[in-house]
Amino acid sequence: MSHKFKIGQRVCRPRLGTPGEAGEVEVFEVLRLMPQDQTGEPSYRIRTKAGERAIREGDLVAAAQP
Repeated sequence: MSHKFKIGQRVCRPRLGTPGEAGEVEVFEVLRLMPQDQTGEPSYRIRTKAGERAIREGDLVAAAQP
């Protein structure tokens, strides 16, 4: 399985609230493509306000362009 997002791409987590609910969405930047986990899902290293973290591809969607 190949990676869906590219280094430098802006991504965010899908909202987990009620559809149409207003709220600010945090946007992250993909820093590095990481290997697939034991389930075969690709992972990424992303930059957040608090620093860096790893996250699975299924937990991300492409962010709207500014």
